[in-house]
Amino acid sequence: MFSGGADGNGHLTRSRRPRRGGVGGSGMGFPQGKVDSGAQPHPAAPPCTDYDMAYFKAYSHLGVHEEMLKDHVRTSTYRNAIMHHQDLISGKVVLDVGCGTGVLSIFCANAGATRVYAVDASDIAIQAMEIVRENELSDKVVVLHARIEDVIIEEKVDVIISEWMGYMLLYESMLGSVIFARDKWLKPGGLILPSHASLYMAPITNSQRYHDSIYFWRDVYGIKMTSMMPLAKQCAFMEPSVETISGENVLTWPTVVALVDCYTIQAQELETITAAFKFTSMLQAPLHGFAFWFDVEFNGPVRQKSKKQASQSLDGNKQNASPSSKKKKQDVSIVLSTAPEDAPTHWQQTLLYLFEPIELNKDQNIEGSVTISQSQQHARFLNICLKYFTGDQWYVKESVMR
Repeated sequence: MFSGGADGNGHLTRSRRPRRGGVGGSGMGFPQGKVDSGAQPHPAAPPCTDYDMAYFKAYSHLGVHEEMLKDHVRTSTYRNAIMHHQDLISGKVVLDVGCGTGVLSIFCANAGATRVYAVDASDIAIQAMEIVRENELSDKVVVLHARIEDVIIEEKVDVIISEWMGYMLLYESMLGSVIFARDKWLKPGGLILPSHASLYMAPITNSQRYHDSIYFWRDVYGIKMTSMMPLAKQCAFMEPSVETISGENVLTWPTVVALVDCYTIQAQELETITAAFKFTSMLQAPLHGFAFWFDVEFNGPVRQKSKKQASQSLDGNKQNASPSSKKKKQDVSIVLSTAPEDAPTHWQQTLLYLFEPIELNKDQNIEGSVTISQSQQHARFLNICLKYFTGDQWYVKESVMR
């Protein structure tokens, strides 16, 4: 499975929270409107799987939603974006894909939306109904307890809002549900929040993590346990790790792995994403792995960018950017960032650790490619294949985020 020398994987250091959504799942009881009378052909709903059933069930637990709501960066940025685009929301019809407790739906109703369809396939939708009643918004917010692919809505919508991002941006594949909703219900020229997303990666150094997980076994209460170190490396670094690092851990400028335009992207484009990279280390330090993070932008439909334009904008800002992320683009009003130097979020960063660190010199190059693909076992899982070359040697790192 692996080739080359010092390669390795990361390991989950904490329980991973599933993200609600709708690519797969089961339709449940929900208030139905009339069948959509639009003349456009609609995308076919994907089938339900056992994985999807477990996925929706996991989102019935209050703790998942409590953690997301307590993420001040996440929740306040969405509220700010809604108010920033209030002129496009007031008096309009909104669709909230994966509404959870309904907080974004209520923000939209408070911003003047005439009607909000709040859709969620997990049982948290039952609590969302009570929250809507408690806030006396039942005349505006309609909670539909079903996956988005199965729900019936009687009209087109002006706005689609969703907090669809998973770890490493694409984990859980909830963006497919937003695409489905866009193609079926969004009016031409409608608003999608967030509108754009960017996934980044960069090599990192993190001696403390390696010390805590591996070197711990050299002396355990005075007992030598170095024989445990190979197993410790497998357990600690076999899978991607979700944890928080700082900008000081990042060795180079980041590279863009994926640019997502929610107004135009198609579901097929998410099945496999490949990006080439070439890094130049700014420091002399051990390379312990590679970090991934993302940011999302809340642009109106008039200001949407092509991938080429977004890439050019990024290149133009690199001279003024901090080492671990790009500067916010001048024409972007609202940005939610999970970069290492920004305020931490519940997404943290996703790290792929090496089994053995590689000593890097200042200005040493690291080049290769990364491929992220949806697992054939379950579309919500991600296969990650990292190929990189440095110090006259090729390495291959393969991992599954599940």
